[in-house]
Amino acid sequence: MSSSNDAMGHAPPAVAAQQARARAAASQAVLIGARLDRLPVGKTIWLLVVLISLGGFFEFYELFSTAYIAPGIVRSGVLSATTQGFFSMNGIAAFIAAAFAGLLVGTLLFGSIADRFGRRPVFTFALLWYTLSAAIMAFQSTPPGLNFWRFMVGIGLGVELVTIDSYVSELVPKHFRGRAFALNQVVTYLAVPAIACLAWQLVPLAPLGLDGWRWVVLIGSVGAVCIWAIRRRIPESPRWLAENGQSERAEAVMSALEQRIERESGRPLPAPEVDVEVPSLGAGSGERGQFSEIFRPAYLPRTVMLSLFHVFQTVGLYGFSNWVPTFLMKQGFEVTTSLAYTIGITLVMPCGPLLAMSYGDRFERKWQMVASALLVALAGLCFAQARSAVGIVVTGALVTLGATTLSYNFHAYQSELYPTRVRARAVGFVYSWSRLSGIFSGFLVSYALSRAGVPGALMLIAGCMGMVALVIALLGPATKGKSLESLESLTR
Repeated sequence: MSSSNDAMGHAPPAVAAQQARARAAASQAVLIGARLDRLPVGKTIWLLVVLISLGGFFEFYELFSTAYIAPGIVRSGVLSATTQGFFSMNGIAAFIAAAFAGLLVGTLLFGSIADRFGRRPVFTFALLWYTLSAAIMAFQSTPPGLNFWRFMVGIGLGVELVTIDSYVSELVPKHFRGRAFALNQVVTYLAVPAIACLAWQLVPLAPLGLDGWRWVVLIGSVGAVCIWAIRRRIPESPRWLAENGQSERAEAVMSALEQRIERESGRPLPAPEVDVEVPSLGAGSGERGQFSEIFRPAYLPRTVMLSLFHVFQTVGLYGFSNWVPTFLMKQGFEVTTSLAYTIGITLVMPCGPLLAMSYGDRFERKWQMVASALLVALAGLCFAQARSAVGIVVTGALVTLGATTLSYNFHAYQSELYPTRVRARAVGFVYSWSRLSGIFSGFLVSYALSRAGVPGALMLIAGCMGMVALVIALLGPATKGKSLESLESLTR
């Protein structure tokens, strides 16, 4: 009888019930997406993005701290600026590699936990992991101890950054995604001038007998605890809840958000417009996603494109930001002077995404990425030739402007190219390539610096950014104004 039913196209009752549940979950997920996409952008939406981004502030604080605490670590004798061996573990390059190794583990091995357990709990867990690891790292006095706890810090950062990208993309309307990620990057990049100023004041000193660079690390870990309390106000992603069959919770979160925005605007919300049909989302919709999905024909081109992009962008972005003070010291500037110049450069870090808040959703994202990558390459080559204070700060600021514009764009771009059910693990996988290349970026820049000086190191960086522009221009799909659900359906 069973074979007869199968032949007639009728599924057994248990299978039919499972398909019905999956169908219902898919229907609700599509409707939740349409309801989110028609929300007007007001105080509530802005506040959600800011609260999520405050968590990212301390992640960026730690991520970009290397450039500013490295001179202090070298001066305290824990690590050296350069080494004779390419893979020596006693230099700053090893410290950079340890951070990226941790980021690799966090994004590749643990990035998927946000797809399984939800955005909100993983969000909080990763922050606490980072806070504890950073506090322990501040008291290390040997290369192995320092590098190990830097690795542990990196794991927490890797999980957190993947979760933030998924969280922001799923909570904001489609016509606001560009500006939302621009705002996210404004908040997080404010951490860089903050740490630059702290390092400028503290690194040359030893308050209470403790090296100044250790104080800089401790301040970041203590501040992150305060943000953990603030982020308890953030709801779970209703898209994630719907995709994972938690229909009642999804409806409760979505209804509360709609009611809050209606009270804020003083008028009823427009009717949602569904721009895709449920069948286009595939029979597996509503079920837990599989990592293998990102390698299927529908998503493989995107996965390859983003993986190549991340291999090269890390050398370009972090190769400059992590080594600016060292570049200046190699050109004969004192540590205090190099840090002062670096502050002038980093003050423009929030300016790139701040400017993008006025145009982020007007222009196609892939072409913004191409233009900003080329700006980093050209300005970096000019920085190598600059000798005056004005020339150093202006060319360095242009590199930073291009880098931060590229950063806000790729965080938005990679999160909108995959479906909700596998978004975190997909972002984690492609992002992990940047972590893998980041492990070697410090060694590569250090090697180029020791063999060809500052011009050679910056030529390496410019070449990598040229590859970034080429990959995105040739392989990147258009995403402007499209819903997350329609971007998914385009692959099928």
